[in-house]
Amino acid sequence: MSFTYILKSEKSGKYYIGCTNSIEKRIEQHNSGKVSSTKSDRPWLLLHKEKYNTLSEARQRETQIKKWKSRSAVERLIGI
Repeated sequence: MSFTYILKSEKSGKYYIGCTNSIEKRIEQHNSGKVSSTKSDRPWLLLHKEKYNTLSEARQRETQIKKWKSRSAVERLIGI
């Protein structure tokens, strides 16, 4: 299984959209500072995840969400 996920920074309020094969491990990496793009905005909360059969499908969904370029569209997706 693969996942597309949306995190929110407790520090800055920013959203991060990504995909992975191991959601628990990846969130731990974000919160431990091992991901350079999210290191400065720790801690991160998982707000949304979607399950896919392949990493390719998860990446396609990640790309689709990122193309929205709209905070309000992301918030509608996660129900805020």
